[in-house]
Amino acid sequence: MRIAILSPEAVPFAKVGGLADVSSALNKALRADGVDSLLILPLYDSIDRSRLKVFDEELGLFWRSKAPRIRVWQSDELAAPTYFIDAPHYFHRGKIYGDGDDHERFAFFCRAAIALIRRLDKPIDVLHCNDWQSGFASVEMKRLRGHDEFFARTKILFSIHNLAYQGLFDPDDLWWLGFGDEKNEFLSNGAASALKAGAMTADALSTVSPRYAHEIQTREQGYGLDWLMRLRSNRLVGIANGVDYEIWNPETDPHLAANYSLDDLSGKRACKLDLLRRFGLPEEVERPIIAIISRLVAQKGYDLIRDAARAILDTGAFFIALGAGAPEYEDFLQSWHDVAPYRVGIYKGFAGEPLAHQIEAGADLFLMPSLYEPCGLNQMYSMRYGTVPVVRATGGLDDTVRNFDPSSGDGTGFKFHQYDAADMLEKIREGLYFYNQPEVWKRIQLNGMATDNSWSAAARKYIQLYQEMPGLR
Repeated sequence: MRIAILSPEAVPFAKVGGLADVSSALNKALRADGVDSLLILPLYDSIDRSRLKVFDEELGLFWRSKAPRIRVWQSDELAAPTYFIDAPHYFHRGKIYGDGDDHERFAFFCRAAIALIRRLDKPIDVLHCNDWQSGFASVEMKRLRGHDEFFARTKILFSIHNLAYQGLFDPDDLWWLGFGDEKNEFLSNGAASALKAGAMTADALSTVSPRYAHEIQTREQGYGLDWLMRLRSNRLVGIANGVDYEIWNPETDPHLAANYSLDDLSGKRACKLDLLRRFGLPEEVERPIIAIISRLVAQKGYDLIRDAARAILDTGAFFIALGAGAPEYEDFLQSWHDVAPYRVGIYKGFAGEPLAHQIEAGADLFLMPSLYEPCGLNQMYSMRYGTVPVVRATGGLDDTVRNFDPSSGDGTGFKFHQYDAADMLEKIREGLYFYNQPEVWKRIQLNGMATDNSWSAAARKYIQLYQEMPGLR
C-alpha cells in the first residue's frame, strides 16, 4: 500500500496540539511496518527551511482562476518523507490557526497537496485526511476519482481528532473555492462545515479512541453532527493514539535532569527537584506535585480546577500548570499564583517540548479533568514517566487509564466519572492517600510504566483499516 497523510501540523515542524504528535508518529510507525507512507504539511514561517531541501520549484496548480507559483520542500528528518507546501500568502502568518480566512488557506492546502500527489511517481492507495483542515481534500478526491484514472483506485480515510472543531465558514464562499457543486456535503445548520464534508465523502471514518467513537454519536458530544456519525457508524472505527517512545522515554530523554527506568526510579527525585527550581517553588521534595499541561479552555476542565482551587491547596500539594488559552483561565492561574506563590507554579504560553518533558518527569500526579477528551496523550506520557494520572473517565482517558484497585494492586491511575469538582477532589485525595504509602505508590507507578501504549500497535490497526476499505483487499 501507498498512503498519503494530510495534516495541518506535525512534530517536530509545527505543533498546536496532539494532532502534531499523531501525524508524525503514525507516519513513522507505518514505515516501520513496511508501509510506503508520506506526510504533507503547509510550510509555515516558523519552520526552519535550513532543515529542508527543495523538491519542486514550481507546482502546477490552478487556484481561483490563477496559476500561482508554488514551491514544494521536502524533509527526510522523519523515517518517512515529509513534503511542505510553500505559499507565503497563506502560511506566513506568525501562527498556524486563528485567522478569518482559515477555510480558504486550508482549501488551498488541500488543492496543492493533491496536485503534489499527482506529481509523485505513482498513485496512492489511501488519502488519509486529518480533521477539518483536510476535509476539502476528501471532497476533491471523491470528485476526481470519478474521471481521473490516476486517482481512480484511491480510497479516502477521514480521521476526526476533535469533533468540536468543524471549520465553519460562509456557504457563499463555496463557489469561488471550487466546491459549488458539493454544497450539500458542506451545509450544516446554515453554515458550511469542512469537517462535515470530509465525513460525508470519505470511504471510512476513524477517530482517536474507541470510547470517543461512541460518544460522538450522542447529542451531548456530537456537536450537531451526531446524526451523521450514527448514519456512518458502520464506517466509523475508534483507534486509540499511541506514544512515540523514541521521544517520550525517561531512560533516554535528553531534556531531563536525570534519566530513570522501570528498574531504577531513583532519577525521578532529581527531576522533581529540578522542576521545583524551574518554577521557583520551595525545594520540598517530599511534598507531592500535581501538574497539568493543556490549552486553557473549558474542555480541559479548568472550571473544575477553579472551583476546587482552595481545596487542592488544602491537600498540601504543589500545583504546576503549563498552557495558554482563554483569558479568564489565564487570569485565574495568575491570581492563584499571586495568592499562593510558594505553592502554585505557572507558565502561561507554549514553552516548547523540553519543559513539557520536565513536568511529566518531575510531577507526582498529572491532572486531566476534561469535559470531553477524544484521546489525550499526556495521560500516556505520564504513565511512561512514572507520574500517576488523575482523569475524568471520558473518551481516550477512559480507554487508556485503569483505575487503581488496592485489593489486587492493578491499575495505572485514578478515574472519576461525573463532571464535578467534588468528584475530582475525591480522586485527587485518593491519589495523595496512596502517595503517602511508598510501596503502594511505587506499584502504581510501575504498572503505568509497564503499560504498552506504543504506536506500533496503533499502526497495525490503521493498516488493517486501510486494507479493509473497499477495493484494497
